[in-house]
Amino acid sequence: MFLRHLSYFVTLAREKHFAKAAEACHISQPALSAAIRKLEDDLEVRLVIRGHRFLGLTAEGARVLAWAQKILSDYDGLRIDLTGLGSELSGSLRLGVIPAAMPPVSCLTARFLSAHPAAHVEVISMTSRAIQKALDSFEIDAGVTYLDNEPLEHVRRIPLYKEHYIFVTSGGGRYEGRRAISWREAAGERLCLLSEDMQNRRIINAVFESLEIKPKPPVISNSFLGVCSYLRHGGFASIVPHTFFYVFAGLRDLVAIDLVEPAYGQLIGLVLTDRDPLPPMANALTASLRADEFEDELMTAIRGHN
Repeated sequence: MFLRHLSYFVTLAREKHFAKAAEACHISQPALSAAIRKLEDDLEVRLVIRGHRFLGLTAEGARVLAWAQKILSDYDGLRIDLTGLGSELSGSLRLGVIPAAMPPVSCLTARFLSAHPAAHVEVISMTSRAIQKALDSFEIDAGVTYLDNEPLEHVRRIPLYKEHYIFVTSGGGRYEGRRAISWREAAGERLCLLSEDMQNRRIINAVFESLEIKPKPPVISNSFLGVCSYLRHGGFASIVPHTFFYVFAGLRDLVAIDLVEPAYGQLIGLVLTDRDPLPPMANALTASLRADEFEDELMTAIRGHN
């Protein structure tokens, strides 16, 4: 009962609304309110600021929330770990992945799914800042993000591959046959880039700033699918990670050209909570991963799709 009440409390803190939290918990609103009051009585502190609606958590409530998230995560981990003894795991591996690392995510989880066919993977597109928050609140098992640019705190890091950047534009134009293009030359093109809340865009901006260039893209998107739409439409170019062509290799009307002057790259890797024991799903993922071979396998897969 105590664990259930903690779960209701965490849901209320997330939804910030009694009726929505009750619906998410599949109980009535009076039952939710009674459970929260019972939790407050058990802990002998006030957790929620109440008015005509949910007004927030007390200082004690914020502390209890952090503990509740940890307790519930550990309890779920214990149950998964026990069910996996002597057999493969079942349940969900929750991965938060920055958009720039979405193309190779299937390669990352391939061996995990093979070793644990009863499990499934939930891939969630997140900014690097959202990954930090989700790891801290135990909402995901692991994340895939940049390791050496705006690095996350209090995490274990497993390097996977070095991301470098390519200039993508329609085929048949003046760039047909080019093997390299400078960042300065690329800045003069009609660019479609990711929005500035994405770390990939902030990295690209930093490269341009180092050259004292400020590009003015007429189109921005928070999705690579949006970027690809404008590339297919014609008249636009973009700067994307080289792994872009693992997914979009079939678009034969696009050409990819290496960006130079400078040749710039960023390390992408797996991030996990810095605590022992690791959640069972995160532990199983790392056990199935050959991190020292991942980049070579990824490049082989990209070449195979081109």
